[in-house]
Amino acid sequence: MRIVVTGAAGFLGSHVCERLLARGHEVVGIDAFTRFYARDRKERNLAGLRRARGFTLYEVNLLHEGLEPAFAAAQAVCHLAGRPGVRGGSSAVFEAGNVGTTEAVLEAAARARVARVVLASSSSVYGPAAAPVREDVPPRPLSVYGHSKRLAELVAARLAGRDGLDLVILRYFTVYGPRQRPDMAFARFVQAAHGGDRMPLLGDGRQMRDFTYVEDAAEATAIALERGRHGATYNVSGGRPVALGDALAMLARFLGREPELVPAPRDAREPYVTAADLTRAREELGWAPRVGLEDGLRWQVEDAVAAVA
Repeated sequence: MRIVVTGAAGFLGSHVCERLLARGHEVVGIDAFTRFYARDRKERNLAGLRRARGFTLYEVNLLHEGLEPAFAAAQAVCHLAGRPGVRGGSSAVFEAGNVGTTEAVLEAAARARVARVVLASSSSVYGPAAAPVREDVPPRPLSVYGHSKRLAELVAARLAGRDGLDLVILRYFTVYGPRQRPDMAFARFVQAAHGGDRMPLLGDGRQMRDFTYVEDAAEATAIALERGRHGATYNVSGGRPVALGDALAMLARFLGREPELVPAPRDAREPYVTAADLTRAREELGWAPRVGLEDGLRWQVEDAVAAVA
């Protein structure tokens, strides 16, 4: 297929592009190179893709006109671009970055007669959970970010129904690994350790997260593009929740050092526990995570060390 990937120069986007190319697809990447993180980091993400056969990149802001050339002759769109992070901005910023871009992508896909759209959503739509959550539980997002991702899902479903588009939604749980976004906890821990800086630790460190290795997330995305059920939503996670403090201790062991952790109040906009029920993804996609946290963190550290060598 010819597949458009928005946010192609980002952390997950660059891995998804690589995985799609490896599976024999043609990939058209779109990225706006916003100021959320430095362009040189995104250029590093793209280093292998720029040399790859079958990859084209358009530097376009999804909220502006001019998407037609990128969408021409595409069979599918993977919409990964958006405004990430619970603490990443105001409600207006999240609505533009997550809801506005989703509306623009679905409209462009309809005009180009694209058959399928895969939308990146987030575990943040669920809110508090006492047990692994299934995709059909009522969403209760705690943050403005989570609300914006849920609204993006609803907007996408409405437009897909109106225009006859195949829509699949993926809810990712805390993705990590090589090239992780610099605002995320593991990347900040590694950077602080190397720079001799301090790092705030929000809460008691016992909050549980269902960490997902980025290559597992990319594989799930590729499979969903190829054969996900129309109208379905799938959880994508590592399948084994781990306490944040234990994960950071693992990182410190691989680094051989650790930053000074400064206690800070837990952010009430984040649930204390995230855990996904992966039954639907296993049964319908034939997908399951393969990489455990220990291996994934080791590879993230190796990549970070190589980047500054």
